Order: sequence, then C-alpha cells, then structure tokens
Amino acid sequence: MTTETMTIREMCDAYDVTPRTLRFYESKELLYPIREGQRRLFTRRDRARLKLILRGKRFGFSLEEIRQLLDLYYVGDSQETQLVSTLSIARDRLSDMEKQRAELDEAIDELRNQMTLVAEMLTSRSSAA
Repeated sequence: MTTETMTIREMCDAYDVTPRTLRFYESKELLYPIREGQRRLFTRRDRARLKLILRGKRFGFSLEEIRQLLDLYYVGDSQETQLVSTLSIARDRLSDMEKQRAELDEAIDELRNQMTLVAEMLTSRSSAA
C-alpha cells in the first residue's frame, strides 16, 4: 500500500467497502480518484473524504447532507462554516436517534408485557388441565 495513492482494491481492503460502493460515491461526486485508463487511484484526500462519508452514513446522515458538509471544506474560513453546519446536522440527527430509541424502548417493554401475559395464559391452561 502506497502512502500517496491507493488502488480500488486497497481502498476496499482498508475500509471494508466494495468496489461498487466506491464507484457509487465517485458517481455521486463525493470521491474524485485519479483516473489512469480503467484504473482509479485514490489520494489521501479521497481517503479522508471516505472516512467522513462512512462515519456520516453510520450516524444516519443522508448522502446529500454529507456532500454539503464536504463541499463546505473549501469555503476558506478555516472550516468554521463546515464545523458549524456539521454540529447543527449532528444535533438534529442525535435528536432523531434519541426519539427512535425512546420509541424502541417503549415497543420492547410492550412486547415483554405481551409475552408475560401469553406465558401466564399458557401456565394457567396447563395447570387447569
């Protein structure tokens, strides 16, 4: 593995993604590998962008949100605009995730209660027989 560029195979191995994923991100203009004929060579910048893309996807950011945040890197204000925007989107996403967790916790509790009722019904039927 070279330090300046990586092939698509090296990227796949290093970041546990498929070639199709890398080509998709390239088609969405999130990554800009150097093209040498059919070969794609990914730079340090591409690797940094891929790390951010994968992290953003893990947190539930849309590809459009990720693109907007990545594009803000070039605004020229020492990344302040990018950081402020990232924090705003992250706060919204965290709020959504916390709501989802609360809903999931409620559903889990309800399912446990239903399971307890069914188990009690089965127990009372077998003891009555």
